[in-house]
Amino acid sequence: MSLKHKRNQDDFDYKQQQIESLKELEDSGYIDLYFGDESHFGLTPNVPYAWQTKNNPILLPAAKGKFLNVVGLMNRKNDLFFELHESTINSDKFICFMDCFAARIVKKTVVILDNSPIHRSNKFKAKMREWKEKDLLIYFLPPYSPELNLIEILWRRIKYHWLSFDAYLCFQNLKERLVDVLQNVGLKYDIKF
Repeated sequence: MSLKHKRNQDDFDYKQQQIESLKELEDSGYIDLYFGDESHFGLTPNVPYAWQTKNNPILLPAAKGKFLNVVGLMNRKNDLFFELHESTINSDKFICFMDCFAARIVKKTVVILDNSPIHRSNKFKAKMREWKEKDLLIYFLPPYSPELNLIEILWRRIKYHWLSFDAYLCFQNLKERLVDVLQNVGLKYDIKF
């Protein structure tokens, strides 16, 4: 299901053009550019496409219960800064995550985010002034524009391609396989932007 029809196309086109300009600034070495978001991983598998025979189907168990949430920032060179949580990510946790990231930057850095409530909370907006003083700038996407956030590609690749079937056998497997993938983005797991 798409919510594309709800977005303001003029705003989308304008922001898309601005993001291209930010990419050019990154390519010239003037800024670092990261795309940020959160994603949920649980024991209900995301079924990838797979060939199977009628007599030997691929069956994956589905289980509710424990889950993992990942918050991440990724650039077009596959540098990934992330945290894994076994609980919901709220605005306070996201602010702490951004504080840790801000302490690592070495030049003017732009982080592109969607309009999630945790990104738009009053607490988060208040921190934006402090981060700006540290050369960390936040750039918000227009509503209903996930295709402008390149980290969405990462979440899809993990869920539909990189997590092995055995990740869904138990929570410990899921956690181990997910951590392995996240730690090896840019090494074993690569996205060409």
